[in-house]
Amino acid sequence: MRRVVTAILGGGQGARLWPLTRDRAKPAVPVAGKFRLIDIPISNSLHAGIEHVYVLTQFNSASLHRHIAQTYRFDVFSHGFVNILAAEQSVENTDWYQGTADAVRQNLRRLLELDPEEILILSGDQLYLMDLDRFVARHRETGADMTVAVKPVPASEASALGIMRINDEGRIVEFVEKPKNPELVSHLALDESTISQLDLDAEPGMLLASMGIYVFSPTVLQTLLDGTTATDFGKEVIPQALEGYRVSSFVHAGYWRDIGTISAFHSASLELTDTVPALDLYSPSRPIFTHPRFLPGCKVNGSSVSHAVLCDGAIVSSHCRIHRAVIGVRARVRDDSTIEESVIMGTTRFESQREQAGRLPLGVGANCEIRRAIVDMDARIGDGCRLVNAAGVEHADGDGWCIRDGILVVYRGAEIAPGTVV
Repeated sequence: MRRVVTAILGGGQGARLWPLTRDRAKPAVPVAGKFRLIDIPISNSLHAGIEHVYVLTQFNSASLHRHIAQTYRFDVFSHGFVNILAAEQSVENTDWYQGTADAVRQNLRRLLELDPEEILILSGDQLYLMDLDRFVARHRETGADMTVAVKPVPASEASALGIMRINDEGRIVEFVEKPKNPELVSHLALDESTISQLDLDAEPGMLLASMGIYVFSPTVLQTLLDGTTATDFGKEVIPQALEGYRVSSFVHAGYWRDIGTISAFHSASLELTDTVPALDLYSPSRPIFTHPRFLPGCKVNGSSVSHAVLCDGAIVSSHCRIHRAVIGVRARVRDDSTIEESVIMGTTRFESQREQAGRLPLGVGANCEIRRAIVDMDARIGDGCRLVNAAGVEHADGDGWCIRDGILVVYRGAEIAPGTVV
């Protein structure tokens, strides 16, 4: 696995995840209270023994640079690295990344420098745990030129994903990006015979979808990208590869969530508060790595807490009610406040009384009610605020907050005046 190179796609502007991507790249978005999204694919790679990792990004990458520089430091006896490849102008190309395939094309020279046996391409806006060493082993065993990680999904999700049909050997024989025609979806659906033959954990009528995770043989990837105008793997590269190359599948049976939208991010975050979460962040053998902060433990003072994730340095004051919520690092929830079905991302620092002078303190004030919301880092919410979207609005914009997909989002660093009702 030391001869494998990982390229993590940082994505574009992240418009569907705005305002969480207003000031940061998608891979830098905080997740699960104390991690960043980028920690997921990097940790999966490191657990597989892959120590040459590149992160391809072009928007708001300053905080991502800082996080990676502070977190992933290899010792002097290792040749491993995690490097950022930000979009840059060159003599050959002066354009921004035009899509996933174009991002890899523009950085292909860097990816090939170490003469890798395989190039592993991962997405930077997904939550999943995968044995990437098994993924690469499958690619080698089948003698494939390209292998696509796939997962069974219900027909209702077909229009948002790349859907495929595979033969008895697991080779992809047909691929359609985001099919919307019901007849085509029905044609690609799994039947009982196929499910049994391939030993899939699926029901008849479900479909096999691409996870946006690929393994390429370097020469094949170079051939598919050089001298073409293809900009996207799903729309162009995979269908093109089916014509002349052996494209295999790797069925992932574990947890996977695409969290590229506000509603998906909120839903995946709340799943972490389940009694036994589908995403196991407590595995002793496969921890998620992140920046060490050296913070004190969370403190709860006479409050009711149920189905919640409470992170280092958080303080929950007296008579609060926390239910089905993620309370991030250094978060502060003051007396008599209620937090339900919400993500409170926390703060980047503890604030002294002198720093608080003349402005609202960091965190959630006293006597607040917050439901079905995401409060971004370093927000200041005054006493007596009621942020609940009682009217059930799907989309709205306000002073320091917005509503997307019915989820109320408080901007990073926003100040919400005492008594505000949304």
